[in-house]
Amino acid sequence: MDASEMKRYICEAFDGINVLEASGDTFFLYDPDRDLPPERQTPFVTIVTGDHYDTVSKLDRPGAYRLNIGLTKATYTGLFGAAPTGRDADGVLDTGFDHAAVDTLTPHPIYASQYWVSVVDPGEATLETVRTLLAEAHTFAARKHANHRARNERGETPAE
Repeated sequence: MDASEMKRYICEAFDGINVLEASGDTFFLYDPDRDLPPERQTPFVTIVTGDHYDTVSKLDRPGAYRLNIGLTKATYTGLFGAAPTGRDADGVLDTGFDHAAVDTLTPHPIYASQYWVSVVDPGEATLETVRTLLAEAHTFAARKHANHRARNERGETPAE
């Protein structure tokens, strides 16, 4: 599945999505009313098509992309154990995984400490897992959105 097919799948499979694009990359936000203020516009899934954020995934090949998925802590730790904290000089987390491995689920090279995972060029080996994780990420994003909206309706302010 190439990046455009993955984008189409995500847009067709899940409701309430707002899609933002920049520099050839795609960011999927749960924002059914398209009214999130900029400080609340956090994607739950991204498709990165180049090495402009980091180079460890080796996305400098034609058609290469990395699918990134934000998970719950429970799901992430169930897959990979405790989130890594040690980083190298370039800010890449020490996960013990090859972040350039194709069609392999790995902790995200930069955001694994925030429970994100990645797959470079998802394919036959990871597609079913990816679909399951995308559904969970969407549900999690929708729940966070609903909780935030409920707090706003009750007049609660976020803790500082």
